[in-house]
Amino acid sequence: MFDVKNFMSAIAQIAEEKGISAEKVLETIEMAIAAAYKKDYGKKGQMIKAKLDPESGAVSFWQVKLVVDEKMIYSEEELEQLKEKFVSPADVPTRHKDGEDEKITDEGKIRFNPERHIMLKEAKKINSKLKPGQELETPLETKEDYGRIAAQTAKQVILQRIREAEKESIFSEYKSKEGEIISGIVQRVEGRNVFLDVGKVLGILPREEQVPGEFYRPGQRLKVFLLKVEETPKGPAIILSRAYPKLISKLFELEVPEVSSGQVQIKSIAREVGSRSKISVSTETEGIDPIGSMVGQKGTRVMAVINELGGEKIDIIEYSPESEKYIANSLSPAKVLEVQIMPKNKARVIVPEDQLSLAIGKDGQNVRLAAKLTGWKIDVKPPEQAEAVVEDSEAQPEKSGQEEEKEKDAGEQKEEKPEDKKENKKKRSIKKTKE
Repeated sequence: MFDVKNFMSAIAQIAEEKGISAEKVLETIEMAIAAAYKKDYGKKGQMIKAKLDPESGAVSFWQVKLVVDEKMIYSEEELEQLKEKFVSPADVPTRHKDGEDEKITDEGKIRFNPERHIMLKEAKKINSKLKPGQELETPLETKEDYGRIAAQTAKQVILQRIREAEKESIFSEYKSKEGEIISGIVQRVEGRNVFLDVGKVLGILPREEQVPGEFYRPGQRLKVFLLKVEETPKGPAIILSRAYPKLISKLFELEVPEVSSGQVQIKSIAREVGSRSKISVSTETEGIDPIGSMVGQKGTRVMAVINELGGEKIDIIEYSPESEKYIANSLSPAKVLEVQIMPKNKARVIVPEDQLSLAIGKDGQNVRLAAKLTGWKIDVKPPEQAEAVVEDSEAQPEKSGQEEEKEKDAGEQKEEKPEDKKENKKKRSIKKTKE
């Protein structure tokens, strides 16, 4: 018998280092002991379970058999058909269960193995309450001496199970953080990908989720958006982002208490990564200025977000349920004279001549971001052009449907198809020959 106190202390230490529960470690130890028992004293195909008493250190063993009836297993005729269907036993589909490969079919039937299964009729002789699909546990003689191979098997089981438990723990922990901001330290840059230490694992910042023009160096601390967590054969893959629009709203949640408490709501975000962003905010709480809350005293709050984003400009505008007012606000800092709502989700915005370039922005960026923010197609015009458009529309009365059809037919008649052109040319050449 071993020193129980030291043994439990070791389990607690492993659990703390790997970030998994002590119960999970104890369960892993029990699996390892069961594997060692089977290696020295069991038979191939057996399912053996072990139970370790953490107080006394005593270990109990059971052989487990699945209770089956005729519907759950192959009949002799079905086994013969299966041999004909599959050229060799290796072709029969299998499932891995408790260290053994178990042959199955599409119907979910299994091949009867006396070491793993027991017929319902026989099981009821031992326990009359058992039903098909349940397990029958039979106590086994306790053994304390194990050979070198059994000990090696136990060691491999412990290492494998602890690695699996560690992966599951990391996956569940980071899966719950999806959509949140986490801090990371740049570890290395490989090709176009940047790897960040985000705690228990390395996160990946792919090229498409990076900010154009932003440089990353080892040891640099960054705030990143946890985009998604994926399971891979090598463990959980943590996909990070610096370009996702919601990164801005999460950064403001950290800097602005009114946003984190829900007093100020961020309605929409339009972002051109690394260059400029627009966000619309609103509040239903009296006495709170939503824009002032976001900007902070002397701009401290918004500047903290801008600095974290590497100097990306941020325009904060007030949301309005009225489309005209919302569109006018979205073109800030330009002043708007009038907003005309047009059909098909279009809006014509009239701005003073001296505000035209400001409203459109460099390479059309301001009006483009305003359109993304509001969801409207925005056409910016000075007063003179807007008046000319109105006059033209008034001077040209709307054509009736019949007139439009006639014009369409006339246009189609004027256009000659390629084959018609060839035919006409041929006719003209014949005519000239006759002459």
